[in-house]
Amino acid sequence: MSHRMKFGVFLAPFHKPGINPTLALEQDLELVQWLDRCGYDEAWCGEHHSAGTEISASPEIFMAVASQRTRHIKLGSGVTSVSYHNPLWVAERIVQLDHLTRGRVMLGLGPGSLPSDGIMVGLSQTQTRPLLEEGLDIIMRLLTTEEPVTFKNDRWDLRGAQLHLRPYSNPLFDVAIPAVASPTGPKLAGKYGCGLLSIGATTAAGFDALALHWDVMEAQAAHYKTRVDRNKWRLVGMVHCAETMDQAYRDVEYGMAHWFDYFQAVAAFPQMAVPGSNVKEMISFVNDSGFGAIGTPDMVNKQIERLWKQSNGGFGAYLMLAHNWANFDATRKSYDLIARHVFPQWQGQMSTLAAAERARAARPELAAIHSQAVEAATQRYAAEAAARTH
Repeated sequence: MSHRMKFGVFLAPFHKPGINPTLALEQDLELVQWLDRCGYDEAWCGEHHSAGTEISASPEIFMAVASQRTRHIKLGSGVTSVSYHNPLWVAERIVQLDHLTRGRVMLGLGPGSLPSDGIMVGLSQTQTRPLLEEGLDIIMRLLTTEEPVTFKNDRWDLRGAQLHLRPYSNPLFDVAIPAVASPTGPKLAGKYGCGLLSIGATTAAGFDALALHWDVMEAQAAHYKTRVDRNKWRLVGMVHCAETMDQAYRDVEYGMAHWFDYFQAVAAFPQMAVPGSNVKEMISFVNDSGFGAIGTPDMVNKQIERLWKQSNGGFGAYLMLAHNWANFDATRKSYDLIARHVFPQWQGQMSTLAAAERARAARPELAAIHSQAVEAATQRYAAEAAARTH
């Protein structure tokens, strides 16, 4: 296949309240190092300020530290909550990181997903999306032009604002907008020619909307004379792999109940409603509904195939939501298995199987020729040895 799918992780992150947060954040960094070693393309880190579970307040700080511990993997803000920040500083910080990482950054921009975050800075959910639209326009103008930006609303007052550093990436690092089920994200992404982060790709509503979302992207791009690229469409899904189904089920007993409880009873984020009152029911929901895949690498391949078909044309990257359903050793094993057994099928690297089959088919004939060559060499040596004795 000519298409090379990218693989990565979407790291909120999720940690059970009450555990050592210093150790938890260190473990997140170690995970990104492991992904870099395994050949993953991307790691996106979130921004949250409340609710006790998603303990990353600054994607930029996490990205800066991770960049010093890795060599190849690209690092993205997944996502920066534009409504919480002055858009000039959002653009300034990512451009500085672009230079410090020599072009290994990506910028995800969203409204802010937790109502309990916004309320602390005087924002309701009815305000965050309009602020994203206004902030995104400012950020893209700052990043893509050198024209001064003047803008004023109830929260920001920009007066001839300009970046004092231009981006290191040429022409620009990837900028992506999240989408769950509504067309809001695709509308903005298409208008500015950005990538799309389909965070809700495997939810029932998000899955049904996949093809529609791309249609919205293309319609917006045509209207605003921008360009959208399926290679910059990233779908997020939940998986956990082990060498056997039974082992995968045992693995997720570690932390699955907490993750489900967070979305059932803590985070006011109804788009991620998940049923289940015990681990057995939760596993059944994940696997039976298509919400994710808990089992073997073959199940991950089937999940990606399902999403590929539903997208009606394909996408550029599959990001796994880092959920801490399993302990750290089992989590690293899962990512390793996916890299070994899933990547090749989506990155055009299955030619080794064909090479092995060609060699298998030719073995009898080639083995006979080899044996004949050895026999001929042996006979020549015997003849030469006999000649020397005379």
